Amino acid sequence: MFMLSGRPLYAVGFAATVAALVWVPPALAEPAPPYEVLIDQLDQIPVAIEAEALHDAATARIRQARALPNPEIALEAENVYGRSPFAGYGSAETTLSINQPLELWGQRGARVNAAQAQADAAGLRREQVRWITAGVLAQAYAEAEAASLRYDLAVEALSLTQADADAVMALVEEGREPTLRGVQAESEVEAARAVVDEARANREAIFAYLTALALRAEPITSINTSLLDRAPKPAAPATRDVLAVQVAEAELDAADRLVTVERLRARPDVTASIGVRRFEEYDVEALTFGVSVSLPLFDRNSGAISAARAERRAAEARLDSQRWEAQAAYRAAQAGLDASISRTRAADGGVAAAEEAYRLARVGFDAGRISQLELRSSRAALISSRNAAVEARLARVRAEIDLARLEGRAPFGEAP
Repeated sequence: MFMLSGRPLYAVGFAATVAALVWVPPALAEPAPPYEVLIDQLDQIPVAIEAEALHDAATARIRQARALPNPEIALEAENVYGRSPFAGYGSAETTLSINQPLELWGQRGARVNAAQAQADAAGLRREQVRWITAGVLAQAYAEAEAASLRYDLAVEALSLTQADADAVMALVEEGREPTLRGVQAESEVEAARAVVDEARANREAIFAYLTALALRAEPITSINTSLLDRAPKPAAPATRDVLAVQVAEAELDAADRLVTVERLRARPDVTASIGVRRFEEYDVEALTFGVSVSLPLFDRNSGAISAARAERRAAEARLDSQRWEAQAAYRAAQAGLDASISRTRAADGGVAAAEEAYRLARVGFDAGRISQLELRSSRAALISSRNAAVEARLARVRAEIDLARLEGRAPFGEAP
């Protein structure tokens, strides 16, 4: 990567030596799979499995909504085991009937439409969860790579600091610098060593998180395929609503259809019946048929209708809020991505300038024309510029993640 190239040649030997001293390889080392491989395995992540299961449940409710109500079979005997002339079973009238509830007023169609709308909303939520998870994965991948680079830069900074300290100690031994300069140089080396320890701890923590997120049995300890070096395309004008708005629109449609369902449930229940009645006294049978209608005197489903209408108002308010938030978030993501691209380009230029400045400062210090303070300042500027370049790339990845989440796609992927 750019910040690990172009370093002063005299620092290479020190870097190798210090790295050998401060780095202890783990017992089991496994590089992270390429980013595209992890994205292809999104369906194996528990939150994605949960979203898929919820969508399957909503789809199953569509099949259930299409089901017709079950008929009832009734057997009824009249005029039996009473007083004369109805003693015994000789005057019995036995009726076997089938009763079928009828879904009139469009009740079944409304129920199916509501289930379909809920399944559509669940499908969009499944996609939303998928791309949010992709963003989390990309964030962890980029953070792990950045942590690894910070550790490498800290090791290199330690080697540069040690090299400068050795040069200062040589001047102290020659009597060209006071002993205080040597003490200051050793203090800087210890501070740089503490930065290395901190960078190592941070690297191990983020790699552990990436290992868990990627569902890997063996710990991931390195990144072979860079995500920070990928330059996303500049943001293009949106051609459709962002995914969060689509989800809110689907939820509003589902809430609207549920209002229709609850309103039609207030209609009377109608049941048709047909059967056969046997008259024991005359040893004959006759058909029976009829229709029963419920009277909505006490329960008119008014509470459920009011609740459904309130939920619809809530869904409408969420949609309005989501539209305003999405519009602002999309503009911010576009601006952030454009700014991060420019920031990365500027950071790369700063690294090149800082490396040249440090090279000249070190040559001047060795020749006795540059003071230790100026050398220290140029070294600090070089370390800061290299870390700034890492942060600029990480910010670019984060901006791409924000934009991809709004557009409904994987970071650095094409919009569906």
